Amino acid sequence: MLDALGIDTRTEGIYRMLLQHTDWGVAELAASLSLAEADVREALDRLSELSLLRPSATEQTRLHPVSPELAMESLLARQQAELLAQQQKLEASRAAAAQLIADWVGFQPMTDSSGVELLVGVDRIRDRLAELSRHIEHEVMAFVPDAPDAKNIEAAKPLDSELLGRGVRMRTLYPESLRNNPAGTEYAKWLASAGGEVRTTPDVPVRMTVIDRRVAVLPVYGENSGHSAVLLTGDGALTALCALFDLAWGRADPLGTARARDERGLTSQERETLRLLEHGHTDETIAKRLGISSRTTRRVVAGVMDMLGARSRFQAGALAAQRGWLDAGAAPRAWDGPPEVRDAPAADHSA
Repeated sequence: MLDALGIDTRTEGIYRMLLQHTDWGVAELAASLSLAEADVREALDRLSELSLLRPSATEQTRLHPVSPELAMESLLARQQAELLAQQQKLEASRAAAAQLIADWVGFQPMTDSSGVELLVGVDRIRDRLAELSRHIEHEVMAFVPDAPDAKNIEAAKPLDSELLGRGVRMRTLYPESLRNNPAGTEYAKWLASAGGEVRTTPDVPVRMTVIDRRVAVLPVYGENSGHSAVLLTGDGALTALCALFDLAWGRADPLGTARARDERGLTSQERETLRLLEHGHTDETIAKRLGISSRTTRRVVAGVMDMLGARSRFQAGALAAQRGWLDAGAAPRAWDGPPEVRDAPAADHSA
């Protein structure tokens, strides 16, 4: 029971026995407690170090146990002194750490007047994001253009839990291909169950994280987000990026719901396919942009061509544009009845 004061169970037992039998020596203690005499001597030495034993006033060769009242007071005072010393060391370490951080910041490239800071290398990007995460107060908005892998999921969960636990709103926009990825879908469901908000859209424009609508982090090279990134703090850039996110978020489908269909019966995936057809993209390019298989892409293309009565892929895109099917203001709505062309199977990767 006195481990916290530096007294193990065996030493405590010997001290208690001496309080009852002040005239006992090593042999009697060893016999009574079934201990080796060497162990008893070691425990007596420890009790002497802690000032729980003192030489007897009547017999200098015998040790006398100090009363528990005096002994405990002495031990508690000693422990308090040790804690104070540790606290002083901690404060000294904290001051040294603060000085190190201040010196380190002094050597970092400062954000220039345009509100742009360049971050080079994945370690520097992660370190900067970790620094920023400590100061998040209200909201995190994220564009994630690909499904996260298992390693990234496990790395992200502790920070996600910490932010959601202190009331930060987290909104994440994934491509619809997330619905085809079991690990990514499970993570998104976990995030939603913890209080986060997750939606999907056919094509996420860029990888981006916006913090409290005052800081944005984007990759310099879209295909290699770990190479380098820019941290933006300028009001103009943040206003535009927040508006982009809000627009994309408003048109996205919440995870766990069926894809919404607009007033013409088009899903967001079909609408994006028509837009890409209008610009002359191939099935392979469309598949890559939407994160689906080429076979699924061909089914979606065939379906929208049939809806429009188009004889060619390009004509499908042109007719959709002429009829206003690609207008930004097309309002999505729930689709109760069966559409003319059903969604292609989301998990079909057999092409």
